[in-house]
Amino acid sequence: MVSALRPLLFLTMASLCMAPLAANEPTGSDNWWWDDDWWEDGVLYADLENHEVVVERLEYERDGVGIPAMVARPADAEAYPAILWAHGRRGLDDLAERHVKRLAARGFVVLAPDMYTGRFIETHPLDHDYELEGDLNKGLDVLLARDDIVGERACLVSITRGGYKTLKVAVTFERQVEDVACWAGYYPHVQDPNLGEPHQVYRYASEFNQFEIPVMILIGDEEQYQRHRTARMAADGLESRGGDVTWIEYPGVGRGFDFRNGNNRTFADDLASRDAMIRVTRFARQHLRD
Repeated sequence: MVSALRPLLFLTMASLCMAPLAANEPTGSDNWWWDDDWWEDGVLYADLENHEVVVERLEYERDGVGIPAMVARPADAEAYPAILWAHGRRGLDDLAERHVKRLAARGFVVLAPDMYTGRFIETHPLDHDYELEGDLNKGLDVLLARDDIVGERACLVSITRGGYKTLKVAVTFERQVEDVACWAGYYPHVQDPNLGEPHQVYRYASEFNQFEIPVMILIGDEEQYQRHRTARMAADGLESRGGDVTWIEYPGVGRGFDFRNGNNRTFADDLASRDAMIRVTRFARQHLRD
């Protein structure tokens, strides 16, 4: 049976190889994924650091509420650039913590508050508690007060609904430019989660247009329609106003590519996850140096 299938498999693969690319398939040297150093000289991630990571647990207080947090950083005595990391509806679970550690391994001090536990919020809440934005903003103060960071600013990195919370920290709490150098969101939610369906599909938070710092969005082209549409509108709106926006879209990749595990994870997820980590690393380093 196997031998009988081989000619059919060969013809199928050959037809796929000869088939024209889809109209929206990103190709050529003008696209975001092109790397001259790799193409011309074979250089593969020469600028990417790899560090052993240590994790510290702490708690900070805001308005009488204790907010647990993890800090992941390289396991040495050096100082590193700072990143404030915000979780989504999942909370700061084991998959989220792995992402924080992967980011720290690139050479960052990453503070990730657990914004649910201190306020006795169950994971995956439907409604958004606006107090969480203030709790995250306080976390930025805690991060910037550390003596093991380089510089006086941090970058904000988030996933899903954490994108909205970090947006509010940067804009509503007026932390951008002076305290926050850049904002990166993995398939970010960029609308107030408490608004109704039309706002979730056809609008994005007006605060997004007020970004004065560089923005990066990383998303799969098979992301949920309303999430992809809203993020794309936000990126286009900010760019049309002269904002600095980098849009990274992975063909054939769906929702939550950095958090699927076990049998749910695909090779495409892994490729997107690794590439996104590299791009966020370079993005944060560049703007924390500026």
